[in-house]
Amino acid sequence: MLRLFPLLLIVVVLYNLLAFGHGLASHAGMEAFLAQSVGIHMFSGDTWNFTIGDFFVLLSIALLFVEIVKATRTTSREIINHGLSMLTFVIALVEFITLKGFSTSPFFFIMVFTLFDVVAGYTISIVAAEHDLGLGRAGTD
Repeated sequence: MLRLFPLLLIVVVLYNLLAFGHGLASHAGMEAFLAQSVGIHMFSGDTWNFTIGDFFVLLSIALLFVEIVKATRTTSREIINHGLSMLTFVIALVEFITLKGFSTSPFFFIMVFTLFDVVAGYTISIVAAEHDLGLGRAGTD
């Protein structure tokens, strides 16, 4: 069941919950919230400021990696997952363009990662299916 679910939808839903659930549905409100940071003191003496927006991007990258690994399977479940990933991208794109509080850099990167998930998912699935079916081997033996 988890293989059907596009994992990047988790980040999109979390962002939506923050934007709508906490009354931050304004550009200034989301920018201020995403800019909140934790200062981590490094051995060099510098302070690294890790923001909430950075956390969203990091979580998205990790989930994108899992989605790409999932795309190497060639079952019918993966085709459904690719369709749901496309829907996730379309929803994120519409939110980015039309809704207040969604035109932030972290959400832009989340949206781009959903696009990468769609393109990589279909591309990897096609290549994996060619290998499974033995297509493209004419004249190589």
